[in-house]
Amino acid sequence: MTPPISGTGGALLALAMLGAFACAIGGGWMIAKRGDRQKGTLLLVMAAVLVGNVLVWAL
Repeated sequence: MTPPISGTGGALLALAMLGAFACAIGGGWMIAKRGDRQKGTLLLVMAAVLVGNVLVWAL
């Protein structure tokens, strides 16, 4: 059994998740309000990649 993530590693994972949430919110806002579908979609893809990276790092 692996020990829980703590210290700098946990802080980096938390920061990556905050970035993923910010990208997801920004991407949704760009698609809905500004009508810029290409950039909004890229931000949503980036958020999904960040979440995937956090899952890989945490396991």
